[in-house]
Amino acid sequence: MTRTLRSERATALNGAASAAIEAIPGSEWPTLLAEALRETEATWQESAEVCADVAWQARAAGNSALAVLTPEHVTAADQDPVSWRTHRHLYLSTLRYDFRCRDIEDLMNTVPVSVLNEDPYSEALYAFARLGQSRSDGLAVMHRVLVAAPDHPKTLHVLLHGVWLGTLLPGRAPMLLALVGLLPEGGLRDPIALFRMASARRSLGHYPEALTAIGHALDLLPPGDPAVHADLVREHALIALAYDLTQHARATRNTTPS
Repeated sequence: MTRTLRSERATALNGAASAAIEAIPGSEWPTLLAEALRETEATWQESAEVCADVAWQARAAGNSALAVLTPEHVTAADQDPVSWRTHRHLYLSTLRYDFRCRDIEDLMNTVPVSVLNEDPYSEALYAFARLGQSRSDGLAVMHRVLVAAPDHPKTLHVLLHGVWLGTLLPGRAPMLLALVGLLPEGGLRDPIALFRMASARRSLGHYPEALTAIGHALDLLPPGDPAVHADLVREHALIALAYDLTQHARATRNTTPS
């Protein structure tokens, strides 16, 4: 694809997202987005990128996909394929933002495997649902996704989110670091990736490195998203507390008479 065609396609996708965001106060914004993505013959990657962002905006505005779509929009196969995929991406992404892992899993258990084979992003959301419950059977789903889509940032972020949420997963911290490393520039220009990296470093007891990562994340986070900023500040506080406690314990051991 030439640079001009890529630019025109990006403009069309941005226009579809902007129109849907403007329509969020009403109930037709998912339909408008589905129609626009169908007209542009969006790929699953493009759908994932647009739907994840629009779903976040709608949730923040108080009219999320969960309010205007139903579970049947995820499970009903009688829609045209692009509209079905759009509704699936919007609904499941919103469930992910709400940490509703069991709901995602229940819905995805009714979606044919053939659909998942054509849509690694939806399968990544299925992996998120299992990983987020600290279920090791989610690891096999994650590995299938990584084979199908090893370099798609939105898909990698879904997997990262699941591993981050699954606090009891074996090898969780090294897994987080490995997934961050698959992102463009190793995640070093991505505030959410740096947030996950900081969490992993804290779990490993690498407190100075964790503080550096979360500091960069705060520097890179664009304004206008107070909820995410609060998450990053909370992580900074957790790292600082864990570091202080470790330093205090070390000092106490060094001063305790034998």
